[in-house]
Amino acid sequence: MHQPSTDNYFAEILASAAQLADIARTHDPDLPVPTCPDWTLRQLAAHVGRVHRWAAEIVSTRATERIPFGSVPDGSYPAEPSARAAWLVAGADRVVSAVSAAGSDPVWAFSEIAPATFWARRQAHETMMHRADAEFAVGRNVVLDAGLAADGIDEWLTSVTDPRYRNRGEGIQALPASAAMHLRATGLPGAGAVTEWLIRSTEGTLSLHRGPGVADVGEADVSVSGPADRLLLVLLRRLPAGEPSLAVSGDAVLLTGWLAGTPF
Repeated sequence: MHQPSTDNYFAEILASAAQLADIARTHDPDLPVPTCPDWTLRQLAAHVGRVHRWAAEIVSTRATERIPFGSVPDGSYPAEPSARAAWLVAGADRVVSAVSAAGSDPVWAFSEIAPATFWARRQAHETMMHRADAEFAVGRNVVLDAGLAADGIDEWLTSVTDPRYRNRGEGIQALPASAAMHLRATGLPGAGAVTEWLIRSTEGTLSLHRGPGVADVGEADVSVSGPADRLLLVLLRRLPAGEPSLAVSGDAVLLTGWLAGTPF
């Protein structure tokens, strides 16, 4: 599938951070965030600002090992309400500037070393999704760019089908042995109008296949199709499995089992 450009990622980081800053500025910081249980709007905003500064510190220092999350400069959410929006915007600016300066220089990227541009993609999706969390909390309509949403689906599926993800969890079987789930994202512009994935459980591992006609890899036990942004929001448990804009055929229990077995 076509991956958005680094500039697309930068634009999403800055735009979503600005939207989150506006919500933080105009709403009660103690407002609960239903899509992030146990978090308030204050905690959500603090997390986003800190994670931007954390990623920026990793990139700007060309770190090859994990930097402690709590040790980054200027990582505390401002006590003064009038300073919070600017703090959020500054964090987004910082990570974009750091990745722009580093380019493809190698840096720590969780369990591997990757080009610094890894953090443009990761922070774009982090910021976009938490902006959506804030919008859900205050009752705003959540709209995600279709191309970025499809890329977010691909990033997430790549992560959860990686053995390292499964080994760190509680051993929940996301798909029963020999089962397969087909996902189809619609509403994308141009030649990439439809993007598809097939996840298959075989011999204790999950395999991921991509591309048009991917269902030919094998018949799926459940197929889920719908707009890319709604599909992403369901996969990340921001919307329920019964989201009406999605069409589910086959064994719908496999979808609910997948969602239960793939915590963020």
